[in-house]
Amino acid sequence: MMGQRWMLAGWMACAGVGLATSPLVALAQTSLDATATQSSSEQGVTVKVTAKSIGLPARQWEFAVVLDTHSADLSDDLSQSATLTTDDGRTFKPAGWLGAPPGGHHREGVLAFEVPAPRPGVIELRIDRPGESAPRIFRWQL
Repeated sequence: MMGQRWMLAGWMACAGVGLATSPLVALAQTSLDATATQSSSEQGVTVKVTAKSIGLPARQWEFAVVLDTHSADLSDDLSQSATLTTDDGRTFKPAGWLGAPPGGHHREGVLAFEVPAPRPGVIELRIDRPGESAPRIFRWQL
């Protein structure tokens, strides 16, 4: 009887350690490059994007976006001009934008997208800016 209690206690301790470290396992499966900030400067406007939660088991993936300029008005409607594209050709519109409204010379906020299923190997965030001939493309390997 005493041996069974110790065995049960050992099993529970191992299960607790497994549950406590499971988020770390998911994080380890995401490339270190997936969390790096990427930047694009064109026509006097700099766009910086940092993937905040891609690759993790979550309801949404989030991207922190910063737009800076000294010469133009940042009138982008990022909830309409951004898309997330997977390596197998699927395209998603943002689930939402939480941040500064259009206008001004500095804007920042978070773009959220529903998590693509099945999980892609590569994703691209594309931002089409008014007056620019090509979208800004930010790419992550998962």
